[in-house]
Amino acid sequence: MFDVVVVGAGPNGLTAAVELARRGFSVALFEARDTVGGGARTEELTLPGFRHDPCSAAHPLGVNSPAFRALPLARYGLNWLQPELPMAHPFPDGTAAVLSRSVSETAASLGPRDAGTYRRLVEPFLPRWDTLVRDFMSLPLSALPRDPVTLTRFGLVGLPPSTWLTRRFRDERARTLFAGLVAHVMAPLSGIATGAIGLVFALAAHARGWPVAQGGSQAVSDALAAYLRDLGGTIHTDYEVKRLDDLPPARAYVFDTSPTALARIAGLGRHYDGYRYGPGVFKIDYALDGPVPWTAPEARTAGTVQIGGDSAEIGAALRAASREGRAPDKPFMITVQPSVVDPTRAPAGKQVFWAYGHVPHGWTGDLTDAMERQLERFAPGFRDRVLARATAGPPELAARNANYVGGDIGSGAFSGLQVMMRPRLSLSPYHTPHPAVFICSSATPPGPGVHGMSGHNAAKAVWRRLRQTP
Repeated sequence: MFDVVVVGAGPNGLTAAVELARRGFSVALFEARDTVGGGARTEELTLPGFRHDPCSAAHPLGVNSPAFRALPLARYGLNWLQPELPMAHPFPDGTAAVLSRSVSETAASLGPRDAGTYRRLVEPFLPRWDTLVRDFMSLPLSALPRDPVTLTRFGLVGLPPSTWLTRRFRDERARTLFAGLVAHVMAPLSGIATGAIGLVFALAAHARGWPVAQGGSQAVSDALAAYLRDLGGTIHTDYEVKRLDDLPPARAYVFDTSPTALARIAGLGRHYDGYRYGPGVFKIDYALDGPVPWTAPEARTAGTVQIGGDSAEIGAALRAASREGRAPDKPFMITVQPSVVDPTRAPAGKQVFWAYGHVPHGWTGDLTDAMERQLERFAPGFRDRVLARATAGPPELAARNANYVGGDIGSGAFSGLQVMMRPRLSLSPYHTPHPAVFICSSATPPGPGVHGMSGHNAAKAVWRRLRQTP
């Protein structure tokens, strides 16, 4: 009998397994696909020699994760590469606002009327960032806040809708940059706690940047897996779990799966029927014959480039995908260009490029033309650089990763009470009705992203239960 069996080898499942193995428990991990990784994989999707990240590519939350920072992942090959600029947001007039490691440089790019406002918004939190991010990503009740005063101040600023927060800005450049930061969670800009999301991404950039992993996101997963094996854990791939009886006996079972899959496998009936999934994405991975020809010079050196003409356009795209049930005519896009800092990702002189736009849940159309029209607005001649493309809409994304129900890469809608209490209204979100079964996926706090904190927090819940049970 094992102490713990983990199902799903995404970053959260791997982190939960590592945390429990570090505490001396015997751990076995089972993964349905032939490699570990979940949302942190790297594959040749287009042409030989072009190494793409099918899902997550830039890692502002990974490099800032308290869980990852406590583990010796560099010893196992994880090397963060920092582009010259973490992020740029170009405008149709050929200029750009930037999210730089420097608060002053970022503020200056927003224009003189909003520079001071931006500094006053972020500078009070930066000296306490490490404590703040630990408190923010450990809620609810997996750990007592270390700095409740700063966390409360952050909540007062961030819990209202981002549209309230952006009223502080006088010009559109700042509003657009911040709207793009909020849109990373695929929720309308008027949603609760969306201001906090924008602030977290901004503070993460100023603290430690928005890096990519050298060689691709698979390096994150491979480092966690190698460390787990050194701790004595075992990993079984190509092993699909359909019910608990498919697994060996264990004192606890931890699932890095969607709530829907967990209920089916563990026989939990309708326990998670109220859980809501959000809009999907349409993803394109490009093999390019050279760099993206951005009009704005700043975008040429940025690891991540946000695409949206202004805050109204971004808001309209989010509403179309999440509320109106249609694909936007001018999609807001998040793009990543790993090759600006990692030449190993493509043959000499070539580049890989990563882009997605928001679409309705389960959408089956093709957003390629709309996305490339947007890219041509800000990078004329982009299509001439395309050697090959690999497209994936919601059905394809869900087929690659069962956690992406309906193409929802956030593993759950970011709206209503589900923002704070997921996957159910509970002070013990990692527990289930089955006393030996736990959930650790991105459907649990603190939510989506390659940071491992959902696995870290769930491991604490498992550890406490095992200490109480002989």
